[in-house]
Amino acid sequence: MRGIQKMIENEDYCMDIITQSLAVQKSLGSLNKLVLENHLRTHVKDMFVAGETDKAVEELLTVYELAKVRSK
Repeated sequence: MRGIQKMIENEDYCMDIITQSLAVQKSLGSLNKLVLENHLRTHVKDMFVAGETDKAVEELLTVYELAKVRSK
């Protein structure tokens, strides 16, 4: 993000800024996928074993809604 901010401050070429921004977004998407996968394999699994299925479902629905809003 600091790199993109610096590009903007330096008035770099707009297409270069957009390209860098899209690369960051793609990286964040990949990170989110990995974190979600880990959460499902650990915390959500533990919640289901502990009988806390409602809590697990609520968390996943919250993430789903946030992702849906951001994709518009």
